[in-house]
Amino acid sequence: MHIRMGTRGSALALAQCKEVRDRLQEAYPQHTFELCVISTKGDRNQHVALDQMKDKGIFVKEIEQQLLEGTIDLAVHSMKDMPSTLDARLCFTKTLLREDARDVLVLRTAPTLEQLPPHARIATGSKRRSYQLLRQRNDLEIVGIRGNIETRLRKLEEQQLDGIVLAAAGLKRLKLKPYITQTLKECIMVPAVAQGALAIEVCKEREDLIQLVNALCDPALDEEVCAERAFLQELNGGCHTPLGARCILHDTTVELYAVYGNEDGTRLKQLHVSGAREQAVELAIQAAAVLREQVGGKQ
Repeated sequence: MHIRMGTRGSALALAQCKEVRDRLQEAYPQHTFELCVISTKGDRNQHVALDQMKDKGIFVKEIEQQLLEGTIDLAVHSMKDMPSTLDARLCFTKTLLREDARDVLVLRTAPTLEQLPPHARIATGSKRRSYQLLRQRNDLEIVGIRGNIETRLRKLEEQQLDGIVLAAAGLKRLKLKPYITQTLKECIMVPAVAQGALAIEVCKEREDLIQLVNALCDPALDEEVCAERAFLQELNGGCHTPLGARCILHDTTVELYAVYGNEDGTRLKQLHVSGAREQAVELAIQAAAVLREQVGGKQ
């Protein structure tokens, strides 16, 4: 069988798709795999802040359309880019791969967040990141930024910024780990939902592909991602809403770090709860309800 794999064209997206391809190729040498690069609205429009784009799924819609048209067989995305609900004709396989879920600082003028000079300029395009940073250091000047990882690292120098916030997973997948100055603990910076996890999306009718991928998946990774996405779905979140969740599994228990706020960040609440591992999804849904009530959002 020849399997066409849809992906965005950035270096990170290609690295992610190749990582999935290599796992599948190793397990199924009888099949062949082809990477198909697809441009998305989020890639083409680099001048508008993500939270100003009204559409959900700005990095995935064109790829999903090609899935539905049958021009590709499966799609590889960053799970954190996926909207809370999918087209009814599409589904995810179980989770195959996840890198470090945490956020990191790449700093130019200090070794840690705490040691940054007063009114340091830190770049991020994320409300979730900026509002949580300001909870730690309300003197910081947050600077908006767009572009792929390489572009953001270049802007750090060109714009003489003090630092930028990035996902650990992206830097590690691109072999750029040496750029990491400080890894932010979940209690300081709750990551985006399913950050570091790769989404493999297929048409529901392609049971052959679903079985192919699911046979290789890590059940623990899938537990984490399902719980975090349950939190997202309960809040119906997108780029406009600062929210994040990180599920950490132990032998019989689970920890959940969660954050949720209103659009302007004036009401931002964090939560850290734990419970029985088999109740991870229920715990995430309960956490979403608690935070929604604290922030004052709609039911």
